[in-house]
Amino acid sequence: MTRTDPPTTAVRPIPEFDGVHDVWPRGARLEAVRDAALRYRERFLTQGQVRAIKSVDIAAAPYPARFAFQGYSVNANPMISIINRMFVIQFDGFDGELKTLVWEPTVAAGSAEAPFYAKLQKLSRKLRAESLFVKYYNDPEQVLPRLGLRNEDVDYLSFDHLHVQDVRMIMGSTAVIEGETRPRDALFPNARLLVHRKELGTFESMHPMQWAWYVDGGMDGVPAERLEVFDGDVELGVGVSLLWTPGHTDGNHSLCVNTPDGVWVSSENGMAPDSWQPEHSRIPGVRQQARFYGREVVLNGNTLEDSLDQYDSMVKEKTMASPSKRDPRWLQVIPSSECANWKRQWPVVPTFSHGELDYGTITIPPRTRG
Repeated sequence: MTRTDPPTTAVRPIPEFDGVHDVWPRGARLEAVRDAALRYRERFLTQGQVRAIKSVDIAAAPYPARFAFQGYSVNANPMISIINRMFVIQFDGFDGELKTLVWEPTVAAGSAEAPFYAKLQKLSRKLRAESLFVKYYNDPEQVLPRLGLRNEDVDYLSFDHLHVQDVRMIMGSTAVIEGETRPRDALFPNARLLVHRKELGTFESMHPMQWAWYVDGGMDGVPAERLEVFDGDVELGVGVSLLWTPGHTDGNHSLCVNTPDGVWVSSENGMAPDSWQPEHSRIPGVRQQARFYGREVVLNGNTLEDSLDQYDSMVKEKTMASPSKRDPRWLQVIPSSECANWKRQWPVVPTFSHGELDYGTITIPPRTRG
């Protein structure tokens, strides 16, 4: 697969974050990240709001409780469930045209191919316990038609990172997936995948600490012209940016949108609002351990590729986010995969949940009218 660079008009860099990842020592870098986020947030708020954003739950999947809150939580059940959510965002591009971005269109069949989940699925089937953890809500392919759009109307797709994603099932591929008879067609045929250069590079040479969470061959045969490769932090258009938030993976990035209720950030760096504000958490152990170690965030700790970077990234996210209108104690950081609020995994349930996002009215692009 040959990588390609984005057209210069598609995205634009965010200068406030230039050089912050080169600051040394690490304590000074954290403060440089925080200061840059404060400066960018001030400018971001003046640029306007997205036209619309809708969130849709896709599926619930099992997840080890020890990963969810960095091992801080006290829990009786070793497994919890996390709910993957997809966002549909419409905004004005820098070319003045309406754009549609789909964030996190996870295909469950692809996620099951990742080594971690393949082994877990095999075990759960053997124990006949799969139904305790897995629940399907919506198929990404069917979400847009229910909003009045065609899948052909999507301009961009993106994931905060490519853990458990078989990109071939979403973007299409010239290669045949093992067990199938023909190459996959794209779910969203006119969309380009926005992907950080470092995340894409992971598929070229996988480290053992990364292997369990990536689908083997998940990028094979994906046409290079379907990729929009970027570096660092970028703005996509009015009210929407992708913030580089490394640590969980090298190329991790977070969605940042401006709405009538202020700034929202979506990320899988944490598993619940408790992760970014452990001082408010009622999950046993989370607040106490964070206070003991003097930490202001609690990581989603399944990989720990670089825990210091991930910590800094979560501070970046919470600095960008606005206070919740429902409860101003909580900042508007919404996990892309959130710890489920299910009784069977008590007491590891979110202290607070933002629920669905629903702003504005989805607009049918001119090319589909009539």
